[in-house]
Amino acid sequence: MIHLVDDDIAVTDACRFLLESLGYKVKAWHDGERFLAQADLHQLGVLLLDIRMPQIEGTHVYAQMRERNSTLGVIFLTAHGEIPQAVEQMKLGAVDFLQKPVATAPLMAALQQGLLQSELLCTRRQVQLRYATLTSREQMIAQWVMQGLINRDIADKACVSVRTVEVHRAKVMEKMAVNSLAELVSLLKT
Repeated sequence: MIHLVDDDIAVTDACRFLLESLGYKVKAWHDGERFLAQADLHQLGVLLLDIRMPQIEGTHVYAQMRERNSTLGVIFLTAHGEIPQAVEQMKLGAVDFLQKPVATAPLMAALQQGLLQSELLCTRRQVQLRYATLTSREQMIAQWVMQGLINRDIADKACVSVRTVEVHRAKVMEKMAVNSLAELVSLLKT
């Protein structure tokens, strides 16, 4: 899903036409407040965001998205080349900063990067949601497993039996939806 937030209707219509002709599903918004209130910020997708809008600027929309842990990749659009602002937003995690009118090749490259970033953010969010289902004891055991401790050492640290550690570890593996210790460690490092 490609979201497009720009107060200039001509720009949104042109971008929507281009993106839909390339096979993307597009949702256009004409102000940032409505986008923030109604859009699913936790989906796989990209947001093409005008940096200057009358009601709420693009930088404020992006700040709200970061506060809400959005998984959308963000590409800023501008009619003016604002280099310091571009650098600042990219340091905060924006994918790219494109000048209007946007040429097809740079837009396509930025969209691919945005989708890759969104995929990573979605994966990270899923891991966080799964991790949140672990009990405090399971979280503690998961952390010790990541540190490379064996069941006997974990049992000593937690003042429980090795069998109790094995049960908790099995629950961690089940809740995190992994089949091996290596997979668990890899997943928790994302």
